[in-house]
Amino acid sequence: MKNIIELQNISVFQQRNKVFDELSLIINESQNTVILGPNGSGKTTLLKLLNRELYIVQDNKSYIKIFDKERWNIQELRTQLGVISQHLQYNYSNSAIGLYVVLSGYYASDGIWQHQVFDSEKLDRAHEVMDLLGLLELKDRPFFSMSTGEQRKFLLARALVHDPEVLVFDEPTSGLDLRACFQYLEIIQELMKNGKKVVLVTHHIHEIPPEITRVIMIKKGQLVDDGKKEEILTNSKLTSLFDWPIKVIKENGYYQAIPG
Repeated sequence: MKNIIELQNISVFQQRNKVFDELSLIINESQNTVILGPNGSGKTTLLKLLNRELYIVQDNKSYIKIFDKERWNIQELRTQLGVISQHLQYNYSNSAIGLYVVLSGYYASDGIWQHQVFDSEKLDRAHEVMDLLGLLELKDRPFFSMSTGEQRKFLLARALVHDPEVLVFDEPTSGLDLRACFQYLEIIQELMKNGKKVVLVTHHIHEIPPEITRVIMIKKGQLVDDGKKEEILTNSKLTSLFDWPIKVIKENGYYQAIPG
C-alpha cells in the first residue's frame, strides 16, 4: 500500500518560529483523511511542505516523503498530488481569465507566460475538466470578477488537468455562502466516490464529508490524536483541541459544532 505522505521526525522553522519539532506522521492511500486543528497549529506549514515551499531541518534521522520519494520535480509532483489552496486565489493578475487559470496548472504557476506551450491535448483536457465542473460558460471571464465559489472551482479544475491520484484541499468552503458551500462539498464527494483520494486540511468540522474516515488532530505543531472519525469527533476531544466547550451534532454523515 502506497504512502501519500510520510513525515519522520521532522523539524520546521517559519523564520525564527519552530513550528514542528520532530513530528512524525504517515497518511496512506487506504483512507480519505482530514487534518484538523485550530489556527496556529501548523496546518499552513504542512501545506507549504507538500507544495515544496518550505523544507525541513536537515538531519540524518529526519525526512519527508511524498509517494515514497524524497526528491520531486514540482511539475511531475502535480501529476500525482493536486493542492487546492486559498492563497492561490489572490495571486492571479487582473488579466487572467478562467481558461488561463486552468492551463496554469500544467506549469504549477500562478499565470501563463509566452514561453509556455499548450498543445491541443492540453487544451482539450482543460475544456474537459471545465465542462465536468460546469465552468465552460465562464472560461473567458476575468478571474478577479468571479464569485469566491466560482474561483474555487477553477482552482480545482487547475489541479484536475493532471488527473492526480490525490487531492489536498485547504479549508475548501472558507468564504463561501451556504449554497456554494454545499455545492462544493458535493463535488468533493463525487470525486471521492469516483476513486480520488482526498486529504482535507481545516479547522471547520462542517467541511468534513461523510467519505472522510480518518481524523488527525494537530495542535501547536504536535499530533494530539489520530483515528476513526466517529471516535475522534467527540465533545471531549474537540473541546480539548480548541480549548472551548464544544458539543457535536451529527446529521446525514456530516458533523457540526455548537457551544457546549
